[in-house]
Amino acid sequence: MNSSSDETSEISDSEIDDYEAKSYLQLKTEKLNIKVSDGSYRCPFCLGKKRQFYQYKDLLQHASGIGASNRKAKVKADHHALVKYLKNDLANTSNPSPQLMIVEQDPPKAEQADQFVWPWMGIVVNIPTEFRNGKYVGESGNRLKEQLSRFNPLKVHSLWNFRGFTGNAVVDFSKDWTGFKNAMAFENHFEADHFGKRDWIEKDRHGSGIYGWVARADDYHSGGPIGDHLRKNGDLKTVSDITGEELRKKSILAQVLATQVESKKKHIEELESKYNEKSISLDKMMEERDKLLESYNNEIQRMQRIAQEHSRRIIEENEKLTMELDSKRNELAARSRQHNELVAQSDSDKRKLEDAKRKNALMNSSLKLASMEQKKADKDVLKLVEEQKIEKEGTMKKIMEIEKQIEAKQKLELEIQQLKGNLQVMKHMGGEDSKVNNKIEELNEALKEKVEELEDLEALNQVLIVKERKNNDELQEARKGLLAGLSDILSNRTVIGIKKMGELNEKVFYNACIKKYRKDNADVKAAELCSLWQDELKKPEWHPFKMVTIDGKLQEIIKEDDDKLTALKAEMGDEVYAAVTTALLEMNEYNPSGRYVVSELWSFKEGRKASLKEVIQYVLKQWKTNKRKR
Repeated sequence: MNSSSDETSEISDSEIDDYEAKSYLQLKTEKLNIKVSDGSYRCPFCLGKKRQFYQYKDLLQHASGIGASNRKAKVKADHHALVKYLKNDLANTSNPSPQLMIVEQDPPKAEQADQFVWPWMGIVVNIPTEFRNGKYVGESGNRLKEQLSRFNPLKVHSLWNFRGFTGNAVVDFSKDWTGFKNAMAFENHFEADHFGKRDWIEKDRHGSGIYGWVARADDYHSGGPIGDHLRKNGDLKTVSDITGEELRKKSILAQVLATQVESKKKHIEELESKYNEKSISLDKMMEERDKLLESYNNEIQRMQRIAQEHSRRIIEENEKLTMELDSKRNELAARSRQHNELVAQSDSDKRKLEDAKRKNALMNSSLKLASMEQKKADKDVLKLVEEQKIEKEGTMKKIMEIEKQIEAKQKLELEIQQLKGNLQVMKHMGGEDSKVNNKIEELNEALKEKVEELEDLEALNQVLIVKERKNNDELQEARKGLLAGLSDILSNRTVIGIKKMGELNEKVFYNACIKKYRKDNADVKAAELCSLWQDELKKPEWHPFKMVTIDGKLQEIIKEDDDKLTALKAEMGDEVYAAVTTALLEMNEYNPSGRYVVSELWSFKEGRKASLKEVIQYVLKQWKTNKRKR
């Protein structure tokens, strides 16, 4: 089947089940062949891809992953059919259940019909005795065990009766075939020296030699201390009986182990399925995040262009108003010169001239004040523009989403400030000039509109702040989820891992104690010091910090003259001092109120806090690496 042609002719969601059944039928009738060789398979729907050959479980994982992805409907239907075919038709042939092989241990050669006392026992008779204090005594069981040590006896029982030691003993051997071999070697040893059971029975006079043999049925049924001991501590069994019983036990054990193996196999398959689902979910989340980030960056660039254009318009309007003020001032100066030329006229003209001069002086003073107000407004506008630029650059690194509304709010504030400056100028220029009064009314209307727009923008800004807090809470929950879920995968030995912020490193204390104390006492001393200083870090009343200004910002740093830290440095050295101060700074940053250790996702390569993106990318990379190894 040509995969390229399949993807061009797409099917609808209602046709997925029919198409899946069709593909499954083609697989079942072997029109689509997936088996390359014994144990090697290929995906008939992904021909031309980089990877062509799979093991059974790898092909099942490949088909399950694509079937649960966001691929086209036809591709998903094909791979669903492949999963169904692998599980229903190839599961038994491609992944057979493991069979346990029972290795039987051949029993030592002996007469199968002979009945032996089991557990294996040996009999020793004619042990020398002495009559002491009214009773017969002889060698102890431990002494006899040492003499028979070459046959590995477990224990030797000396047999006694009312008259004392009987001169007889029973030797215990282990229950397995090794014990049987030792027992037969014991018997053969005595027979080779003509001190076996037959010799004991046939001889009338036994002399001082010790006789021995393996206990059998006739000994078991005999009277006296030997028969009593054998019947009390053993049973009669043939070699075939013992062999059959062992086979039954091993068969039951094999069945139990096979059941456990099958259960473990199913559990592993469930874990692989869950793992595939989680990896696909992570892929989807990364794709959605990339789309959101791209949309957000485009919106930020658009808002920056709007803010720059608005600032340019404000500066141009300021320059235009300055030119108008200069023109009015020049016009008033010309009128003043004309009035001075008419000084020689009549008294009435003089009075009129004085009145005009007063009015001109008043107007000139107003114009000067207006000019000063305009310059002040220009400076305020430039200052506000500069502050806006600095604030925008600082805020962009922290809360990018809220920055759009802050910039719009600042834009309105600049417009309102400009309108207020223009109003001040117009008020000083006011009077009977109708054009000036009309301009003042227009500016008042514009100012009112901008104030209303600013109020609306502040309301919208509050909504975005609430949204940002909610998003931040979700991010923190995601970090907690990653810390809990990846604690078995990540550690302080991986590139991206989990670091205990505020936790002391006992190895540093150990290295210092090795130099100062005895080597055999360094471990205990290091553990005591590390535990002591960890408790000191948790005390809220100990706050060895001071405030300093660095690059224009207030920051907390360690007090170099703190009594505890100074004593620690003098006693234990710079490495321990550095470890304690580092833990102090971490705890002051991550948990200053609670003063307990906090887990944090950490980039050990760069020595900083790891972002969610870095953690997810690292986990995906490790997963892909492990997947290729499998």
